[in-house]
Amino acid sequence: MNPIQRAVSIVGSQTELAKRLGKYNKKGKLTSQAVNFWCSKNKVPAEYVLPIERETGRKVTRHELRPDLYPIENAPKKIKAHRSAAVQHA
Repeated sequence: MNPIQRAVSIVGSQTELAKRLGKYNKKGKLTSQAVNFWCSKNKVPAEYVLPIERETGRKVTRHELRPDLYPIENAPKKIKAHRSAAVQHA
């Protein structure tokens, strides 16, 4: 399961995630089809990375969603420690 799919699972559905993210969109809405596309491509547009992190209660982090924009080197120490522990147990 990729990070955006986990975000969908956490909030309940693609429709629910689209609804929650709509408030961060200039048009005030986002389609579930857009979220479905992100899930299939495993890539989230940059402007939705922080809102997804917020809407999932940081259960899906910015680094997981877009490591190209938010490398682990710049992550808070708490996230680095969590990721290091996860790698050691894998």
